[in-house]
Amino acid sequence: MAQNDEKREKILEIKDLCMEFQDGKQTVKAVNHVSFDVYKGENFGLVGESGCGKTTLGRTLIRLYDPTSGEILFNGKNISGKLNRADRDYVTRNLAMIFQDPISSLNPRMTVQEIIEEGLKTRGEKDKEVLRKAVSDILKKVGLLPEHGTRYPHEFSGGQRQRIGIARSLVVKPSFIIADEPVSALDVSIQAQVINLLMDIKKEMDLTILFIAHNLAVVKYFSDRIGVMYFGNMVELADADELYDHPVHPYTKALLSAIPQPDPLSEKSKERLYYDPSIHDYSVEQPRFQEIRPGHFVYASDSEMEKYRKELEEQG
Repeated sequence: MAQNDEKREKILEIKDLCMEFQDGKQTVKAVNHVSFDVYKGENFGLVGESGCGKTTLGRTLIRLYDPTSGEILFNGKNISGKLNRADRDYVTRNLAMIFQDPISSLNPRMTVQEIIEEGLKTRGEKDKEVLRKAVSDILKKVGLLPEHGTRYPHEFSGGQRQRIGIARSLVVKPSFIIADEPVSALDVSIQAQVINLLMDIKKEMDLTILFIAHNLAVVKYFSDRIGVMYFGNMVELADADELYDHPVHPYTKALLSAIPQPDPLSEKSKERLYYDPSIHDYSVEQPRFQEIRPGHFVYASDSEMEKYRKELEEQG
């Protein structure tokens, strides 16, 4: 897949993106000079522990935050600077976000109909019959009934509420979805249902998805390529199979070692790795994001790259 990137259409280009916040006198670099592309029609997974910057990155892409520096290009259009009304409408029409918590993200005082149709109303749709039909159609698409539109969020289970959240994002017919931990608040038994729903809708609506999560088992199942973030930096990026079979960065290896094994004996005997960032000495050589194999990138100094290449050669 990575070898044919030049033949694929870039829908999103992130170039040297930074997002900083002030915490008193301290500047927190939530996203630190991150660069990567997302191709039309792919599922791009973004993983890392809580606080690594992945949610901040997602919210910056849809302009809930104004980036501190860097560029975001969507379909070749720069959407990272100050946006006029037409450009902001372009972003909200084409990029949508599915939020993590299906409870707090839904207004408890609004009916499901009102929640879902809100995005259409902000785009100027006023015809009640058009709004009713649009909501009815999207509810059916996410596996709910049209009559559910008259109910309130508290009347639904967690999995159903997340389906409502997905419907709210999809009703405006975006081309790009940012799914921010869409199943982490759900029971394990419901997670697979929501993931499969997203997969089906992606094909049906020809969507591109940026899938943010900390559960690497879920991400591998869902994603074509995966980027790994650690404290604001993207430390590794590769095709899903390549990343899982040949992880390079020590942090990626630590994350993968934490995935539970279905076999109790294997789980008991496996080695759990822990990442210590002090193993990197960047006092002389500065790290950079560089390609170690076609389509496989790692954040490393030149001397670390030599070490990583030898490891990959030994693996075969």
